[in-house]
Amino acid sequence: MSSKKRVAAVAITIAALTAGSVGVASAHDAAGKGAAKSTAIAELVKAGTITQAQADAIAKKFDEMKATMDANKAANQAAHDAHRAAVEALVASTLGIDAATIKSRLVAGETLGAIAGDKKAALITALVALETKEIDARVTAGSLSAAQATTMKANLTDHVTKMVDSVKGAKGMGPKDGKGPKGDKGHKDGKGKGKGPRH
Repeated sequence: MSSKKRVAAVAITIAALTAGSVGVASAHDAAGKGAAKSTAIAELVKAGTITQAQADAIAKKFDEMKATMDANKAANQAAHDAHRAAVEALVASTLGIDAATIKSRLVAGETLGAIAGDKKAALITALVALETKEIDARVTAGSLSAAQATTMKANLTDHVTKMVDSVKGAKGMGPKDGKGPKGDKGHKDGKGKGKGPRH
């Protein structure tokens, strides 16, 4: 096995082992994960399974992966917040009611459809247009395929209508309270993990 392949294999093994061992200490303890990883690497060096240089390379790779994941998470959250704000602004402007009032009525158990009254159809049309624009933008950005976009658009009006008429779905003034159309996993954009509009 080549040196690079060996390092990669060891890195994968360490990741699997530390993921399991950290569950004993704390499943959500980042410090615990780091300590377990370092301990596992040190033990492999001590046993002669890998060299110190390889251990350093593995540690560096883990750090790079974490930095990338943290950056992606921050970018996704920023995009999520921006889209959510756009949805809230659109609902408020379409209904002619300030966002604070809409939110308080949603919390009280009303649906967006009930709050909209005779403007319900206009609200649905506006939300569908916003989501369609979002879908098109993601196709242009390459995070969504044309085929996926076509499928999503076909179900968009039905999805938005159900959201508008749903107390639970309307809680955050956005479809599924920020989770995207049914079948979407969010908007992490992992080429298959984020297939729906951001909310």
